Amino acid sequence: MIGLISATAAGAAARDRLAAAWPGRTKVYEGPVRDSVERAFAECEQLVCFLAAGAVVRIVAPLLADKSADPGVVCVDEGQRYAVSLLGGHGGGANALAAAVGDVLGAEPVVTTATDSAGIPGLDTLGWPVEGAVASVTRAVLDGDPVALRADAVWPLPPLPGNVTPGGEGAAAALHVTDRLVETGAYDAVLRPPSLVVGVGASKGAPVEEILSLVEAVLRDAGLSVRCVAELATVDAKADEPGIVGAAERLGVPLVTYAAERLAEIAVPNPSGAPLVAVGTPSVAEAAALAGGGELLVPKRKSSPEGRAAMATCAVVRRTPRGRLAVVGLGPGARDLVTPRATQELRRASVLVGLDQYVDQIRDLLRPGTRVIESGLGAEEERARTAVAEARAGHAVALIGSGDAGVYAMASPALAEASDDIDVVGVPGVTAALAAAAILGAPLGHDHVSISLSDLHTPWEVIERRVRAAAEADIIVTFYNPRSRGRDWQLPKALTILAGHREPRTPVGVVRNASRPDESSHLTTLAGLDPAMVDMMTVVTVGNTATREIAGRMVTPRGYRWQS
Repeated sequence: MIGLISATAAGAAARDRLAAAWPGRTKVYEGPVRDSVERAFAECEQLVCFLAAGAVVRIVAPLLADKSADPGVVCVDEGQRYAVSLLGGHGGGANALAAAVGDVLGAEPVVTTATDSAGIPGLDTLGWPVEGAVASVTRAVLDGDPVALRADAVWPLPPLPGNVTPGGEGAAAALHVTDRLVETGAYDAVLRPPSLVVGVGASKGAPVEEILSLVEAVLRDAGLSVRCVAELATVDAKADEPGIVGAAERLGVPLVTYAAERLAEIAVPNPSGAPLVAVGTPSVAEAAALAGGGELLVPKRKSSPEGRAAMATCAVVRRTPRGRLAVVGLGPGARDLVTPRATQELRRASVLVGLDQYVDQIRDLLRPGTRVIESGLGAEEERARTAVAEARAGHAVALIGSGDAGVYAMASPALAEASDDIDVVGVPGVTAALAAAAILGAPLGHDHVSISLSDLHTPWEVIERRVRAAAEADIIVTFYNPRSRGRDWQLPKALTILAGHREPRTPVGVVRNASRPDESSHLTTLAGLDPAMVDMMTVVTVGNTATREIAGRMVTPRGYRWQS
């Protein structure tokens, strides 16, 4: 919950705008300012104070406890010019909150956190537990000092600057990425990846303390960190066992369950007759831990309570890191049509793969240390294979395309290459058809189709059949790749097919380089279109029998007859 506190009429008006923009996420505090801030500080995860920063500092100073527990605090000035991240920039989410407040109020976010200002991901922003000399390592990274990266495996982390290198000879500071218990120096930090799965079996009524103590002891004895446990796993029959459920809650991890039939199929080193009789599988702990794949680090081990028989077993598996492939659509070209989600994915990726001219468009959005793999036109399949290979190696990869990456772009060849051993994220973008339609007016108001006239990958016979089908069905058509120097007859042929089913006066919109500085558009008719004005940077939209030109705009009504 976000607490909102104001002292003046202007502040209250801005406060109410935030409350209206974020229904269900905010709580307005009324009454004396000090009391309101103190109550919100105790009750909310974040605060937005429409007050002077100095006043808020004096009120919250006695309330501060720990940066990991204190709420994030943002201050907005009386003129709503600035949204200042005052407290809890990372841990409390105040930096992101300042940006969100700025989006609603038109205020400029003010963030002074060093890593954010330098474009470097903070170690405490990665969503993993971090321990050790975090501040010292962060300062070394920011100062450009050599920092040794000591990782047990490749994880899909955001990019790290060039001074953070494997080995790091001569480095005074080190960043460990490991699930092992390691000895660290005064200038070492440890990132704990979610690499371990603990399989758990338990008798009915097994105490949560017995299960939790067993898990912690097994991990400690194996030299593994409990902070790297990603999930507990067990058989479906134990999904509601209070001790197992409670242990997962205490560890702060999800409980995953599998059918007994599935577990019975998994080969384990220590099968037993007891669970076979009780729940229908010869193994629960080992089989459940192995069900998602990985390496068995610790075979089944029983608990050892004093004075009675063991009621719990557990086993530990280390899963192989999964790389991450984000297929990102950059939109038609204008920077303000690159979506915020696309920008986030570009900054999250440690490897960027793309066409050289598209890379140039967004190079300034990349974080320091991003590895860029770029190539020219005609190398689409090679780029797709490269992106998938980098993801399979464990990296966080962004594969970029113009418009929407799934529309005549890179998503198709990449996903045809990818298997289920990597995580794939699709980021939609504004397509050329949509950008052109917005310039023309509202030509896509009813059923529409996009057809590429390039026969480099599709036989012309197939393309012609599709154009004919669209013509007979009276569907609005947007032509991609309509005409090039070596392909100058396909567009006239397609227009002739459409003309057999539509009037010569049917509106046709021609847009070149939509949303770019040299954008141009022209509204003509099916009979009046000169194909010579069209090239590969152009999108041609042909209306249906209901499409009209109204006030210089191309409009297709929502229904097939005008409503009076």
